[in-house]
Amino acid sequence: MSSLDSATATRSGKGHRDENFPVASHLIHPRHRGAILAFYNFVRAGDDVADHAALSPERKIELLDRLADSLTGAGPSDPEAEPLKRELAARALPPRHALELLDAFRMDARKNRYANWDELIHYCRYSAMPVGRFVLDIHGEDPARVWGPSDAICAALQIINHLQDCGKDFAGLDRVYIPQDALDRHGASVAMLGEAKAPPQLRAVIRELAQKCLDLLDEGAVLPDLIDDLRLSLEIAAIHRLAVVLATGLTERDPLSEKVHHGKAAFALTALGGVAATLARRPFRGRIVRAAAQGSRS
Repeated sequence: MSSLDSATATRSGKGHRDENFPVASHLIHPRHRGAILAFYNFVRAGDDVADHAALSPERKIELLDRLADSLTGAGPSDPEAEPLKRELAARALPPRHALELLDAFRMDARKNRYANWDELIHYCRYSAMPVGRFVLDIHGEDPARVWGPSDAICAALQIINHLQDCGKDFAGLDRVYIPQDALDRHGASVAMLGEAKAPPQLRAVIRELAQKCLDLLDEGAVLPDLIDDLRLSLEIAAIHRLAVVLATGLTERDPLSEKVHHGKAAFALTALGGVAATLARRPFRGRIVRAAAQGSRS
């Protein structure tokens, strides 16, 4: 057996505390944190497979298929799948969202360029939107009311991460999530992602895509007010506020040569601002939910 014969062997060591956005912070009720962390760890295992430089695309897909089979019971047990499998069984939830994430990682194994924004959003449909949907389902929220704005926020979070890591993804994996038509529009090239500092043409591309993320975040801004669970509402509000600050930063700074991530103090203050604003609106939540429902029907 090779040293990379399982998903566990490909683990990068990255955990939920290393992410750009909170994952099951202590705002989340303890009864839900275990399920969310089990989901995160399963997804992290799949992501590490897809990003492993020493594996062929075929080998990556084989290991991802094993993870899927373990989760569904169609194959042997896998330590990366068992915790989530237990959480899903305890809550009588299907594995749909986790399996869709594995579909995204299969895309990563086969595909390293995107033609346009629509292709990128299609990728986000599998790589990002299921994460929000899972968290909402764990909390028993109404999909008809909350999945739409959640999808918009999750897509924005994914693309913000892509933009922050665009140089690293190109250098380490030859993977480019920036759509080719956006590069063409501004006279930029993929090769510019390998430079120490982004040329003006690439900066213009990043600004355009960051603005699209801000538009998605604006679309999803109502989500905290639609959530029944107060603690989840505050978690989403904190994440949303952090994402707005990061996307705004990407309109102003070069991710190839400048730090876009938050420092710990700024991270906490920004998140707190989102929490406070949501708490201030909470007494008016019924009115906001009714207005959102009317808007969706019009």
